[in-house]
Amino acid sequence: MLRKTQEQYMASQIKGLLFDKDGTLFDFNTTWAAWAEQFFMDIADQNVSKAQELALGLGYDFATRTYDKTSVIIAGTPNEVTSALISAVPSWSFEAMLAHVNKVASEVPQAEPVPLKPLLAGLKEQGLKLGVATNDAEAPARAHLGNAGITHLFDFIAGYDSGFGMKPEPGMQFGFCKAVGLDPTEVLMIGDSTHDLISGRRAGMATVAVLTGIAEAHELEPFADVILRHIGDLPGYLASQ
Repeated sequence: MLRKTQEQYMASQIKGLLFDKDGTLFDFNTTWAAWAEQFFMDIADQNVSKAQELALGLGYDFATRTYDKTSVIIAGTPNEVTSALISAVPSWSFEAMLAHVNKVASEVPQAEPVPLKPLLAGLKEQGLKLGVATNDAEAPARAHLGNAGITHLFDFIAGYDSGFGMKPEPGMQFGFCKAVGLDPTEVLMIGDSTHDLISGRRAGMATVAVLTGIAEAHELEPFADVILRHIGDLPGYLASQ
């Protein structure tokens, strides 16, 4: 699965791991199906047919509990989700809807693709610096990490509203490197979407794709140095380098 682009990183010891959140640290469909059902019912005043209509407009199907791969919800920021929806719900102000997007996101349960505490603690014990770079807002991200009991294991946590910009731009990647004192060539960017991988490449990082999001392997392969089933495969991959 290794691509030739990884050769440039082989001479540098990996010292940092920067994770996307949704679809990487947490299973995407389980988490964001729950978010969609609560959120769209709320803004539709509990009218099921209206909620389904609004959800379909943003690429979520209530009947199948799945997202279309083009949905803005997958890789977009809460601001972008609100912008895509606000004209269809004139009774809500932009500010109120954005706040509700983040409130519901903070409350929905997160599904761990593998037990996160022992995995991340083990990586930390190896001396690796760990970070999170998500297009979600920082407050919900911290809520999710806190609910999983893993906030303390991260040296850096950034959302789209943390002042570094949003993926696929590389601002959060550079922010992580500055915060932990690493060069981008010493860091792996780990994510489930092309946004994650492109942002890592733009920063000069090696990229690791995982298959716990919506994208399939063939969609991620052009932007990934390696494709793993899930982040539980990281220790074995690192040991093999």
